[in-house]
Amino acid sequence: MINVGFIGAGNMGFAIINGISDSGLCKSIDMCATSPRIQPFAFDTDSEKLKRLEQFNVSVCKSSKELAEKCKYIFLAVKPQQLDEVLDDIKDKITNESVIISICAGITGEYIKSRTNSDVKVVLVMPNTPLLLGEGASALAKVEPVSDDEFELVCRIFSSCGEIAVIDKDKMKEIIAINGSSPAFIYLYAKAFADYAESVEIEKSVALKLFAKTLIGSAKMITDSGNSIDELIEMVSSKGGTTIAGLEKLREGDLEGTVKKACEACTKRAYELSK
Repeated sequence: MINVGFIGAGNMGFAIINGISDSGLCKSIDMCATSPRIQPFAFDTDSEKLKRLEQFNVSVCKSSKELAEKCKYIFLAVKPQQLDEVLDDIKDKITNESVIISICAGITGEYIKSRTNSDVKVVLVMPNTPLLLGEGASALAKVEPVSDDEFELVCRIFSSCGEIAVIDKDKMKEIIAINGSSPAFIYLYAKAFADYAESVEIEKSVALKLFAKTLIGSAKMITDSGNSIDELIEMVSSKGGTTIAGLEKLREGDLEGTVKKACEACTKRAYELSK
């Protein structure tokens, strides 16, 4: 049995535990009866959040220190502003065999080592909220001396609730805008279309249903069609047609430049949080 602990049972912690449960990882790592199964543990200062985990056969701990003592794999599913307090609580229980998995934006492996154990193993992860529906997109990076087998287990856990990509640990701040914060940007974009629909007397719920499905279909075209982004744009755009007219206004408003500025602002804030 492999003990996997979650400090923080909010949306992200809940989503990952739900993914582990739905995928069968709680039964075994590779669905084989001879493989050790995962046993989830959790601690949160909010007892109501822990109640949501009862359906998953999670072992609830009385403190983060108790969890760190019982679990080799320790997920830091807390806000970056809460991290120092958590690390202070668990540092005496962290050994060279512990694997700390951090989903805290902007926090480096070196920082976690400096607050706990210089030889501790760290995996950095930037997930996103669609993990709640099993449709997440998570970027992962390992920090030495994490072994390939240990990293593979963490990758399997996040694969259980969506897509994963492995990136260099030095790009974990830059990736936040791409998959961590971008859902909020997409929701704002969707809101603008829904607001337009209301302004021309189309029911907002109807517009959101159609636009959401369009987002899903467009995403599938990006991943599955084999066409480049420019080719996909061209496929929708007829010379002198409605799409071209709309694209001209988006370009006049410098949509691409605005997106770049939003991404740069995310990255800048990530570096500030890491200090």
